[in-house]
Amino acid sequence: MKNQNVLSFGIGTLGRDMVYTLISMYLTFYLTDVLDLTNQSLGVFTVLIVVVRVFDAFNDPFMGVVVDNTKTRWGKFKPWILIGLIGSAIATLLIFFPIKPKGLLLYVSFFVAYLFWEIFYTMNDIAYWSMMPALSNDSKEKEKIGASARIFANIGLFFVVGSIVPLTNLFSRLFDDNLILGYFMFALLVVWVMVIFQLVTLYYVKEKNTYKIREKTKVKEMFYILFKNDQLMITALAMTMFMTGYMITTSFGLHYFKYVMNNEGLYSIFGVILGVSQIIALGSFSYFSKRFSRKQLYRYSTFLVIIGYLLFYFLPTNIIYVGLAALLLFFGQGYLQLLILVFLSDTVEYGHYKLRRRNESVSFSVQPFINKLSGAIASGVVLVTAILSGINEATSASEVRTEGILLIKTMMLIIPLILIIFSFLIYVKFYKIDEPFYRKIVSTIEEREQQK
Repeated sequence: MKNQNVLSFGIGTLGRDMVYTLISMYLTFYLTDVLDLTNQSLGVFTVLIVVVRVFDAFNDPFMGVVVDNTKTRWGKFKPWILIGLIGSAIATLLIFFPIKPKGLLLYVSFFVAYLFWEIFYTMNDIAYWSMMPALSNDSKEKEKIGASARIFANIGLFFVVGSIVPLTNLFSRLFDDNLILGYFMFALLVVWVMVIFQLVTLYYVKEKNTYKIREKTKVKEMFYILFKNDQLMITALAMTMFMTGYMITTSFGLHYFKYVMNNEGLYSIFGVILGVSQIIALGSFSYFSKRFSRKQLYRYSTFLVIIGYLLFYFLPTNIIYVGLAALLLFFGQGYLQLLILVFLSDTVEYGHYKLRRRNESVSFSVQPFINKLSGAIASGVVLVTAILSGINEATSASEVRTEGILLIKTMMLIIPLILIIFSFLIYVKFYKIDEPFYRKIVSTIEEREQQK
């Protein structure tokens, strides 16, 4: 059952993260360079995106309460995974639907489709990730499950980053160079992959129900569960800074290659480097986790990320130099993403230990909350920068002034670097769940359960 859970849980992220990457990293490029919006229209879309993401981020803990209180013959996680899967699949296709209305209807239709996508993806995301602590209470086993999920997620990320330019161009050529239709066909492809592999997870994952649920969680208790778990709050703060920096950098990617490097075609090579470096990092995590503590791995990974950012910013805009910087940057980020996921999972046990109650979904609602809040900030930064730098109205790199290029590089690389350094300092100073403490937490919880 252990190996079955490792594979069948992990594989569920493959298509999910394809869809998430399409929305989180390329929706801004779709608006600026595919729909070719005016600055005024882009400003309206920027407001709509930020408002929806912030609203949905704050809705996540409430969804966590709903999942925690769910009791069905299929458990509390799988029904919401399925409902969220169906809804987010339909909403994704609506966002990229090739027939666009005009004027006010364009804004309204986008707002509704995007709001639905956020809501249904939230259902799926919270239920999916909060199921992870229910699969095992063994620290090393959870690392394997988390690594499997991140490996498949990065394969999905790698596929989208590496193929979006050639495949959307290929699809568009099949339909009289209609790039809008090309993006719709690409969206249809990744949605099908999401549906197929999420169904594998739903069918094959088996939960290990170690702890009994005594009572339902009330909405008013949600804030107590979240804010009294100090390690959860510290993890959330550090994770928000890290993810905001990471998402700003990745969201600028296609713009960077088109307008700074003046070669959009090289973006696929960059995508290969990004995907391979993160998959290697995640594949090697088990080996290094046996030889180094989590705190040591966190420090070494952060050091690689810092060096990567500095090289990315100061070295010439050549694919060899950019590739070297990206290799260090995304290798380190692969480790950090997995470590933060494991830290978050451990705070579920810590909350159970400290508060004497178990709330996987409420606790794990912090992750999609952070991703959406970070995504909202990243989208706002990218879209505002697109307007201020002049790239929204430009058709090629030659039309962008030197000041605009410098603004893009600063917002893409320096601001995220500062955020990730602050994230590291918060973790080192305040996070206290190391391996010995975690073993003590699990042992104490099991002793209490035996006494009941």
